[in-house]
Amino acid sequence: MRLILTSLVALGTIALTTGCERKPKDETSAVTALASGQTASTGSQPITVDNALPQYSKVAGVTGNLSSMGSDSLNNLMAFWVESFCKEYPNVRIQVEGKGSGTAPPALIEGTAQLGPMSRDMTSGEIDQFEKKFGYKPTKIAVALDTLAVFVHRDNPINELSLPQLDGIYSKTFTSGNRDVKTWGDVGVKGDLEARPISLYGRNSASGTYGYFKEVALFKGDYKDTVKEQPGSSAVVQGVNSDRFGIGYSGIGYLTSGIKALAISKEVNGQAYSATYANALSGDYPLSRYLYIFVNRHPQNGLSPVVKEFLTFVLSKEGQEIVVKDGYLPLSAQMSSDEIKKL
Repeated sequence: MRLILTSLVALGTIALTTGCERKPKDETSAVTALASGQTASTGSQPITVDNALPQYSKVAGVTGNLSSMGSDSLNNLMAFWVESFCKEYPNVRIQVEGKGSGTAPPALIEGTAQLGPMSRDMTSGEIDQFEKKFGYKPTKIAVALDTLAVFVHRDNPINELSLPQLDGIYSKTFTSGNRDVKTWGDVGVKGDLEARPISLYGRNSASGTYGYFKEVALFKGDYKDTVKEQPGSSAVVQGVNSDRFGIGYSGIGYLTSGIKALAISKEVNGQAYSATYANALSGDYPLSRYLYIFVNRHPQNGLSPVVKEFLTFVLSKEGQEIVVKDGYLPLSAQMSSDEIKKL
C-alpha cells in the first residue's frame, strides 16, 4: 500500500491518504517509524489478544471515501488500521490527519470527517455543540486501552514518581497540596542531576493527552509557563531523548530505547505501578485511559456501511492485534462486544 504524506511530522501532524497500491518493501515513512514491534507496555510478558475476540469477516459492497481527523496519539494506529482495512476493500480510500483530539469534534460537526479519533472523552461543551447541530449526541467507540507514560532520559536514575510529585513538577497551582518541584533533587535524585532544574516537555492544548494529564496528574490545575509544549507525541519523546534533565508524557506506544517510563503511584510514598497491561486492566496504574473513535451515528439511519465496517474491523481480533503491534493495549472480548453493540 502506498502512504502519501501531505504534511510534516516535525509540525506534529501527519496526513495520509491510502490507495491500494502496495508500497515497496524498502520504502519507509514517518507513519510507521515508531511501530517497531515493541512491547514496551507489557512488562516482562508479551501481550497477546483475547482469543475470544471475533474474527473479521469481509462483506460485499463496501466502497467510498472516508476522512479521519483528530488525535495525534492515535495517528500511527489509525494508519495501520487503514492499511489493513484497504487490503480487504481496495475501493475504499481513507484520509487520516492527526492534529490533536480537540480537532475531532469540530470536524465531525462540520462534516469534514466521518471518524474522530480522540485520546480523551469529549467535553460537555463539545457534546452540546454536536447535539445542537444534529439533535442527538455523538457515538463514542472505545477502540484500545493506553497507559499514559511519564518518560525521562534513560540515564536518569529515578524509577518512580507519585501523582502529587508530578503536580509539583508540572503545575503552578499545586492543587494536590504538594510543594513546587524545581530540581531533580527535590524528588530524591542524587549525584550530578541533584541540583539540575527539571526540563519540562508536554503537549499543546489541542491534544487530548494534554487534557487528560492536566485532569489526573495536575488535579485539574494549571501548567507551568516553562513547559515546552510540543505539537506531537513523537516530538515530546525526541525532546526527552536529547535532554538528560528532561521529563515528558505521552502514550506508552511512543517509548523508545533512549528514554524510560517511570512507575507511578497515586500518593507520595504509595505503591508505584508500572505501565503494564495487567496494571491498566486492574486500574492500579493511575494514568490508564481508553482511546476512542467518535462518529456521527444517526439514531434511525445508523452508520454508513463503510464507517460501520471500518469500526467492526478495528474491534475484531485482527484490529486488536494491530493495537498490540503499535504498542498500545487491546480490548478484551467483552469490551469489544460492548462496543460492537453501539454500531
